[in-house]
Amino acid sequence: MIQKNPTENPLERLDDWDDDVAQRYPSPGAKLDSDSQDFRDYSETTRDGVRDFYRLNHERQTVDFVKATREKYLPPRARSMGIWDAMDFLNELVDDSDPDIELPQIAHAIQTAEAIRADGHPDWFVLTGLIHDMGKVLCLFDEPQWAVTGDTFPVGCRYSEKIVYHEFFELNPDWKVEEFQTQAGIYDVGCGLDNVLMSWGHDEYLYQVVKDYIPVEAQYMIRFHSFYAGHREGDYDFLMNERDQEMFRWVRKFNRYDLYTKCDTEPDYDALMPFYRQLVDEFFPAKIWW
Repeated sequence: MIQKNPTENPLERLDDWDDDVAQRYPSPGAKLDSDSQDFRDYSETTRDGVRDFYRLNHERQTVDFVKATREKYLPPRARSMGIWDAMDFLNELVDDSDPDIELPQIAHAIQTAEAIRADGHPDWFVLTGLIHDMGKVLCLFDEPQWAVTGDTFPVGCRYSEKIVYHEFFELNPDWKVEEFQTQAGIYDVGCGLDNVLMSWGHDEYLYQVVKDYIPVEAQYMIRFHSFYAGHREGDYDFLMNERDQEMFRWVRKFNRYDLYTKCDTEPDYDALMPFYRQLVDEFFPAKIWW
């Protein structure tokens, strides 16, 4: 029997989940640890805190929870901030969740954006790299880790077996709801992801905050960059429409910058900030609602 863990925030660092994903999906061309080139068993090296995080996430992301949390935060009205105010606010997470690393949250944001810029992508793509994780301010609104980060997935239909630690879904009350455990569940085949309830986290939240200011390609990158069962494993195509399929090309293109650009060298903020301040000003007003 799977035992429940009472800890609300088992990750030592909020970025532990990101690190686990990068281990789960090695960069293209990386040598796999297993003898098989088709499967990589990383479970034995996964830290207990990460495993406990998945347990809580899979147990508590129910249809009712998602609906209630959407009502709580949407439309965004928790706080009025500019992008840089939100970035400063997010940097407070360093003290609480990343005590062994001095780099602020803005470091990964700029590392991602700089890698995108170096490859010659348009400004809106660079901007997406800069802001893609800013939905993690939810932690500073007292939301637990399992409701902020983690792989995202549709609720209200059968859970893909390709979702990491699929067995923990047996703890979820929705597991016993017959209507939710057919392939399409409460949805129509081909209904489109706009009509699907995704598990709640920083992806969906930030999408709702910034969607009126950025192109649709950027919206998809932000909204679905943690939907690994969809864009990396190829499941849930039955829920997608033609626009979803087309836009997921951009999600996949973004994914490699998100996963493989972290390093311990802090960016040269003095040299880079004038460009990024101008970039943000091109897309956003002085303040938006969060």
